[in-house]
Amino acid sequence: MADHEFTTVESETLYVGKIFALRADEVAMPGGRTARREVVEHYGAVGIVALDDDGNVALIHQYRHPVGRRLWELPAGLLDIGGEAPHLTAARELEEEAGLAATEWSVLVDVISAAGFSDESVRIYQATGLTDVGRPEAHDEEADLELRWFPLGEAVDMALRGDVVNSLAVAGILAASIAARDARRLRPVDAPWRDKPTRFAARQANG
Repeated sequence: MADHEFTTVESETLYVGKIFALRADEVAMPGGRTARREVVEHYGAVGIVALDDDGNVALIHQYRHPVGRRLWELPAGLLDIGGEAPHLTAARELEEEAGLAATEWSVLVDVISAAGFSDESVRIYQATGLTDVGRPEAHDEEADLELRWFPLGEAVDMALRGDVVNSLAVAGILAASIAARDARRLRPVDAPWRDKPTRFAARQANG
């Protein structure tokens, strides 16, 4: 049945917020029936595995209200500035959250974070050739975050024992470890991004 076309027969917007919208689609299923699928539309985001010359990775410890605690994460941010190229968003977020600039950028891995209910896709970059440029004044949760450096191997261990649970951080850390071990050639910053979300940004632009 892998050739069935899952067309949307009907769609209803249930909620529109600042960073996501919720819609309900009636989708044509195999056999002629339809099924309701609730979808969270999202801006999409970028994350950064920033590696220094000694192979240490920058992680931030930041409070996340939905889970009620601080998590070890990669510097990251939303694609919420219209027209800004994702790699430029990544460079801006690296400076804002970690006070770092990088001379070398590559695409490390793309992640669909919750394919069962959201179109959120995140592009994770690897950044090297780092310089400390200082963090600008921060607000809200970012005013409380802690930046620490970990050897990449230790960060892998943290992910495997459950100390790092943020999905972007887990994916980025493990991918960076494999890329470093195998000296893999990474994609350029303008590599095609098939699943980059567009629907929520278009909804916001159209009012």
